[in-house]
Amino acid sequence: MPETAVLPVCDADVFSPAVLREPEELHHVLRSAGPVVHLSRYDVHALARYQEVHAALVDWQHFESGAGVGLANFRHEKPWRPPSLLLEADPPRHDAPRRVLREILAPPALRLLREAWQQTAEELVEHVLADATQFDAFTELARAFPLKVFPDAVGLGPDGRENLLPYGNMAFNSFGPVNDLVKADAHRVAELSAWVRAQCAREALAEDGFGARIWAAADRGDLTPAQAPLVVRSLLTAGVDTTVHGLAACLYAFATHPEQWQRLRERPELARVAFDEAVRWQSPVQTFFRTATTDVTIAGTVVPEGTKILMFLGAANRDPDRWDDPDRFDLTRDPSGHVGFGMGIHQCVGQHVARLEAEALLTALARRVEHIELTASPRRHLNNTLRSWASLPVRVHPGHSQARFR
Repeated sequence: MPETAVLPVCDADVFSPAVLREPEELHHVLRSAGPVVHLSRYDVHALARYQEVHAALVDWQHFESGAGVGLANFRHEKPWRPPSLLLEADPPRHDAPRRVLREILAPPALRLLREAWQQTAEELVEHVLADATQFDAFTELARAFPLKVFPDAVGLGPDGRENLLPYGNMAFNSFGPVNDLVKADAHRVAELSAWVRAQCAREALAEDGFGARIWAAADRGDLTPAQAPLVVRSLLTAGVDTTVHGLAACLYAFATHPEQWQRLRERPELARVAFDEAVRWQSPVQTFFRTATTDVTIAGTVVPEGTKILMFLGAANRDPDRWDDPDRFDLTRDPSGHVGFGMGIHQCVGQHVARLEAEALLTALARRVEHIELTASPRRHLNNTLRSWASLPVRVHPGHSQARFR
């Protein structure tokens, strides 16, 4: 009989403020400990190496999302809101919503938005630079741009958009334990949930946006009328915070790697590569859970049926067995295999939207900014799932790129 691997045990609190603020040391410990590690504080199994994380992400048959992608097990606990038909469902429930959104958010459809989004990015950058050369790049750029173009594309009205990030923060916090971060949001759960639910109704959405197209799919019978608002909600939950913090990661990367900024200015076609490399390097989505559907063997360790498995996407994205010099942000790298958007059938369906937003903003900046530098230490916003930002103070030196922008 094959020899059973000895399961390493780690008693660290992986959701402590210190770890959420600076997770790299824990990631190194987990990768070094073994392919599977038992986290004793939460009685879950952890995967932190690229090979095992990737394998679990693509094997939905043995590692289900339907029991929740957080610590709570929907087999035994009632979720605080109806589960996401994308993140928290498996085939066949997952199939129709995924198919509808994949069509709506496909690259050909997004190409129709490119010119308008580029113009919005140009206007935003011009406005910010006209006021000052020192500013908070998180609030003025990384947050401001997605909160303008993405809700517009979904078809939201102008009022109440300030609720999107707090709602997303609450949703991503809920994937962890019921700690102080979750309790801090508790007083707003009903208010924010009611606001988001109202935005998902057919009558609240513009006639030419993603949301209206989701409802049109329900009219055709591709979705049920009950599914349509939940699919709109999935867009609003997962499509804002992740992009905001991915763009902030980009700006932080360029402020700390000036030679890479010069590379982008010389070759602006690298804007999308830069975004993917920043997502690999900083991993805005740090963790997701899966649940074993049966006794499953991972690298010699038997994980019992019903066990929660915590996948460290951020650790996998810096696994030295997968990436050369993984702690470096490098535009000469091909980052396309990163797991920052997931993998398999649950891979982020809106990743092309995020890349288009990044391309527009980075291109507009590269036209006008010669150099970006930090003026103070950035501040993190702690979240149980996201590697988030609160402030990114920078100074920019205006200039004109010699590259030929398209």
